[in-house]
Amino acid sequence: MRKERLLLAVTLIAIFSADLYFILLPKLRNVEGLGQFCSCRRGNFSFPAQFSNWTSVPLQDVYASGLPNEGSKLDSLFAHPLYNIQNPTLEAEEKLLQVDLLMNYYRKKISRWERHMKLYNEAASTSNITMTQHRVDFDVGANWLKFHTGISRHALYSRHDPAITRLLADMRDMMVVNADYTQDEKALKGACDCSQVVKPSGHHLKLALKMQNFGKAMFKPMRQERDEETPDDVFFFVDVQRHNAEIAAFHLDRILDFRRVPPVVGRYLNLTGEVLQVTQNDDLRAVFFTSPANNTCFFSKCLYTCKTEYAVCGHPDLLEGSLSAYLPSLSIAPRISIPNPWIRSYTFTGQEEWQVNPSYCDNIKKLYPYNSGNRLLNIIDMAVFDFLIGNMDRHHYEIFTKFGDEGFPLHLDNARGFGKHSQDEMSILAPLSQCCIIKRSTLLRLQLLAQPQFRLSDMMRESLQKDPLRPILTETHLSALDRRLVKILRAVQRCTRKLGSEQVIANDFIGATVNPRANAESKKAR
Repeated sequence: MRKERLLLAVTLIAIFSADLYFILLPKLRNVEGLGQFCSCRRGNFSFPAQFSNWTSVPLQDVYASGLPNEGSKLDSLFAHPLYNIQNPTLEAEEKLLQVDLLMNYYRKKISRWERHMKLYNEAASTSNITMTQHRVDFDVGANWLKFHTGISRHALYSRHDPAITRLLADMRDMMVVNADYTQDEKALKGACDCSQVVKPSGHHLKLALKMQNFGKAMFKPMRQERDEETPDDVFFFVDVQRHNAEIAAFHLDRILDFRRVPPVVGRYLNLTGEVLQVTQNDDLRAVFFTSPANNTCFFSKCLYTCKTEYAVCGHPDLLEGSLSAYLPSLSIAPRISIPNPWIRSYTFTGQEEWQVNPSYCDNIKKLYPYNSGNRLLNIIDMAVFDFLIGNMDRHHYEIFTKFGDEGFPLHLDNARGFGKHSQDEMSILAPLSQCCIIKRSTLLRLQLLAQPQFRLSDMMRESLQKDPLRPILTETHLSALDRRLVKILRAVQRCTRKLGSEQVIANDFIGATVNPRANAESKKAR
């Protein structure tokens, strides 16, 4: 009798152990908040089973791609299924520009340029002004034109567009035929209000450069060494603009698969041969001088920085900086600038509502255009991007008007990022922590980049090695990216524990629309 009871007990224990291991434990892992996200320790990455219906990519393929191939980790990342999702076939209205119209527009600009150059050269010769002349050749196959024609309502460029890599090489190597002030600085006309705490963008030293194939790029000169940090006593809105931040932001944006930063590359610019001797702007020519060390220098046109102590200098003529590809002209691709709902106070003591009201996002969700579509989700993407680079200066964002409510915010002007590697400004994540919503695709890629095999810092290090001004970021800044990524995942984890994954993780808004502009106008009419 005792043997039978012992045998029965052993049998029951075995059945219970098998039930616990094969049935109960897997269910417990899927309980809310236990197994859904990375526990924010390195190497503990998982794709939740409920994410398998996000796209047509089978979950087993995602797991099979967990290990990078030998060689380039970055190539393995871009070969991952999450970076090879097929967007719906684009309708004509979902492309920013039509090729024929774009070509006609630029042919007219070339004709005007040639007439202008002829008149200027005649006037310069009579005034004894020496100017280097270069021939401008309009190439219908130019990479900057391919970049412009490739812009869609989904992104500035497709994931594997070879024209982007070639455009970076063009901006790095191509001859500069003209240099001028940027449009915002021209609008100031040197009359700047010194009483303003936040100075107009035109006071920052930057130049518009025209290349030999008629492409344009914005040059931002080096103002700070790589290992310098923004002092604690400096407000974010008076921080310097860093050229290496612009370069790093482009690479990070591409790794995150947002593709909302125009292509940026580093370059050494000859201030004498590529600016002073090719500019037609007398005001720009007037701010050049030679320093006591016999270096060529120039300073801003704006009155309160119209001093030699604000100048930047070459060594003796070469000056490193960032070159950002211009977007299509506003006359053919108009954009609208919209205040960021989470704009900061640009005063020494003020605070905005979102900084004192934890329920601020509840009000935003009721307002147009954040009450429908993907605009709020895109703002969350932008907050994730800004938190990673440490950018607190996102006061506005721009969208292409053609795409209406379904347009994506452009991630422009990132030069105030990467100022502090030792501090993580958690308030930048306020849109995520207050709204508790994030795109499924964004979350999956963030989790992927938290894996040791695809660690974000490693991806950035390899990507930035391709830039001619390498190293672009110090190791401390690269390590900060990993640390901040963990904090983003923790913020999402807190939200899912509070609200549940169905409320927090949103399916991507990728359905094709025949006429986005008409859709936007109809919503406004309501």
